[in-house]
Amino acid sequence: MASTSSPDHSPVRADILAVGQRIMASKGYSAVGINEILGSAGVPKGSFYHYFGSKDAFGQAMLDAYFAQYLTEMEDTLGRPDRTAAERLMAYFEGWREGQSLSECQGKCLAVKLGAEVADLSEAMRDAMQRGTSGIVARLAQTIAAGQADRSLAALTPPAALAESLYQLWLGASVLAKVARHPRPFDAALATTRQLLQPAH
Repeated sequence: MASTSSPDHSPVRADILAVGQRIMASKGYSAVGINEILGSAGVPKGSFYHYFGSKDAFGQAMLDAYFAQYLTEMEDTLGRPDRTAAERLMAYFEGWREGQSLSECQGKCLAVKLGAEVADLSEAMRDAMQRGTSGIVARLAQTIAAGQADRSLAALTPPAALAESLYQLWLGASVLAKVARHPRPFDAALATTRQLLQPAH
């Protein structure tokens, strides 16, 4: 009996995406060719074009898969019922600091690594990046609003504006930490985050 799984849920497709994500998180998008991804994944070129019509289509699918996984993990952190909203937010940003450490981030740094690059290369990838980052900001805003409601945050700034500012702060800190090869930008971002959120002590 033939398999009823769709190409979008194929283990081969998922493996190609995972390998490409890991390599591109390290090298960038333009520096990585299809053959390098396929060689690392151990699949023939025909498999790539069975699932993706082009490298750009692969890039869009990779970003969509990356953000879907990222948002699921983010919701696990921000949705914990045993913590106040302030505690959940600080745990998220402390986790960002750890995840963006100086060691190889193993495919977890795509928004930082590829954001500026792919926005200039492909409208489809730019759209995928926009959807993903908007999802992150929206979840931050929801948690900030919850913190203002449960009084674990003293910040009076509207949640959407504060979430946007915090995300921009942490993206910038991630870039500067790579340039400096030092976690100092994250320490500054964490201190500024506390000042902006004003978590209750």
